[in-house]
Amino acid sequence: MTSTLSSSSALRFPEAGQPERLGPPAALDAEQQQAADELIRGPRGGVYGPFRPLLHRPPLLRAVAKVGEVLRYEGTLDAALREWTICVVARETSNVFEWDMHLPQAAAAGVPPAALAALGAREPSPPALRADLALARVVAEELLGQHRLREATWSAGLQQWDEPALVELVSLVGYFAMVCALMNVARTPAPQA
Repeated sequence: MTSTLSSSSALRFPEAGQPERLGPPAALDAEQQQAADELIRGPRGGVYGPFRPLLHRPPLLRAVAKVGEVLRYEGTLDAALREWTICVVARETSNVFEWDMHLPQAAAAGVPPAALAALGAREPSPPALRADLALARVVAEELLGQHRLREATWSAGLQQWDEPALVELVSLVGYFAMVCALMNVARTPAPQA
């Protein structure tokens, strides 16, 4: 499924197949090596994705990594909602790395294949999609396209989730928009199969 919807289409993901233009430093200084070692020993188990270019700024890498760890490993959103939302952000930002990384995780978490295929094709979600997933797509698309939520979307969000969950969802969208932008600029390649 991943190769069908992602890097096989340079039109859908402009950085797909292009050479990386900002990878990790050629030689790591002591602070960079320490930051890399922390990532390797942490829940990610390696230096990949946005952490390749972030190795140029170890304090920033650590801060970004911590926010991501809280959202992904200590968050309260269920796995399907979290992974679906990450896929929506990846699709909206045309980021091949996060799409390829999280598409199989979304499928494994129970996001219907038809919903993922529709998202990949930039088509409307199937009508039978879980209400929280459908609303999360609206939230992410509004935040990324308009940089705010319409009053109706905010109200629907408060009916679907409590305030802490809505704050977490908005933060998840913002975090992944940031790392997707960094990787799009750096032309970070898709994860290795």
